[in-house]
Amino acid sequence: MQRSTAALLGLGFLAALTGVILVLHDSPKAAPVKAKPTVSVAVSARPAPSASASVDAGPPDDAGPAAFTEGFETFPDGGKVPELPNSAPQQLSFGVVQFTYQGAQFAGSDARSKELSRQKAEATLELAKQDFAAAVSKGDRGSTTDAGRIPRGVLEPPIEYVLFTLDKKTVYPSVIDTPRGYWIVRRND
Repeated sequence: MQRSTAALLGLGFLAALTGVILVLHDSPKAAPVKAKPTVSVAVSARPAPSASASVDAGPPDDAGPAAFTEGFETFPDGGKVPELPNSAPQQLSFGVVQFTYQGAQFAGSDARSKELSRQKAEATLELAKQDFAAAVSKGDRGSTTDAGRIPRGVLEPPIEYVLFTLDKKTVYPSVIDTPRGYWIVRRND
């Protein structure tokens, strides 16, 4: 008697599960929502070689995931990021030298001040143009010669524009302020 009751309960569960699957499978699908990435940067549209693109992007008091991206949708001067040209690749690989600062996303409690990080990044920029691997060794955790392949639409518009319009094997000519700290970027391919 107990076996037949257990078998009936098991069959009932399977029937209910099958019904849920069928209902979900046959229901109309909502259009996928494009998730807002948490990594973003602010850069200058036409940097001077000695210019530093910076925006104070410290997290507000209620700093949630979106707090770090706020203020990084446009160039620091407020200018709109242009559409990528048709000649830009669909995906690319890049390297980054990162200098974190207090208040930056994932920064440790011992992170240096924002100004000191900017100075270190600017001092490393010329080395990065000559020997990117050596510059990476001077950066903070997260610095790498190859951050992997990234398709369009993943990064915030300013950094995406910079990377996807940068010539191959080229270091961007100025330091970039991002929610994770100052970046020096190089397009690999």
